[in-house]
Amino acid sequence: MFKPLEGLVVLEFSQFMAGPTAGLRLADLGARVIKIERPVKGEAGRQIAIRNIFVNGDSLVFHTINRNKESYAADLKNPEDLERVKKLIAQADVMTHNFRPGVMEKIGLDYETVQSINPKIIYGVVTGYGAKGPWASRPGQDLLIQSLSGLTYLSDTQDTGPVPFGLAVADIMCGAHFVQGILAALIKRAKTQKSVLVEVSLLESVLDLQFEFLTTHLNDGEKLPQRSKVKGTGHPYLSAPYGIYRTADAYLALAMGDLHNIGKALGVDLSTYATKSSWFDNRDKIMELIAAQLQTKTTAEWLAILEPLDIWCSEVLSYAESLQHEAFTAMGIQQHVILPDGSQLNTTRCPIRIDHTRLYSSLAAPRPGVSTELINQQFNLTEA
Repeated sequence: MFKPLEGLVVLEFSQFMAGPTAGLRLADLGARVIKIERPVKGEAGRQIAIRNIFVNGDSLVFHTINRNKESYAADLKNPEDLERVKKLIAQADVMTHNFRPGVMEKIGLDYETVQSINPKIIYGVVTGYGAKGPWASRPGQDLLIQSLSGLTYLSDTQDTGPVPFGLAVADIMCGAHFVQGILAALIKRAKTQKSVLVEVSLLESVLDLQFEFLTTHLNDGEKLPQRSKVKGTGHPYLSAPYGIYRTADAYLALAMGDLHNIGKALGVDLSTYATKSSWFDNRDKIMELIAAQLQTKTTAEWLAILEPLDIWCSEVLSYAESLQHEAFTAMGIQQHVILPDGSQLNTTRCPIRIDHTRLYSSLAAPRPGVSTELINQQFNLTEA
């Protein structure tokens, strides 16, 4: 099928996760994404590994966010390499980077200079905390961003203290925002025929991720989120029964709903809690009552009771259980990419569908500089 971004050339100077995650999505949608990397070693993200898992010399994490891209080797401190990169920029539609403020200015690839090379370029920048301000030069690392944004006070119980998410939420959310900004800039360029600067930061993305909490905080006397004392609570601002409970054999998730209807279905007398405000003020007591009752039956037995009554509930699955479920198979979310040695790597596809069509790609992450000669020829970068 013809993908929406086919014909678009994106130069990715970005490293690690946020910028490359955006590049991954642009590539999934049809753009030609060329990573500009250091000769031999490539970008630093190739060595950032989860559980020290490496595949074909690069970290598994690198493979997950850099499939379907090309790699162009260039030493930006070398005048000849830099000149070739500038020729490439002149023919590109988008370039992205996540260097700290001041780095691209020293190299000579800041926005103003790049504009003079390509007056229609979309110039995208990812920072940790914005280009200006007291934190501008601090390292933009996911755990640090979570810790500085208030996010760590949303999970677990009241007495636990701050708890980070076991997921690179700052990088992934920022990457999604980056794609949105780049696509909006492309629309603006089509109208104005001029370059557009797109800027996102990890901190702003995580703050935006929490917009419902921050709005509540700012209009609720700026109190600390009130996490429950009961293990399994799912939300610091929602009333009982919202959370995950142990059953006779596993776990059950209960979302929001009319507490009295839920109590009746469970066989728990909750009539004492007459008002919705009491459902929050007394949620620990309510959840303890519900928790005791849920342990009397299995998860399957409770689902058979609750689901016909349209009560929002669900079994709680592990990764293994989720990936083996028929719903996972029906979605076709799994795909295989072919590694340079011919072996396969299991991963997930782009979650977007275009004209009812799922977007798959079997092209694995590139080895450093593997496309350099081809790109030199195609873009006439070595001609005098």
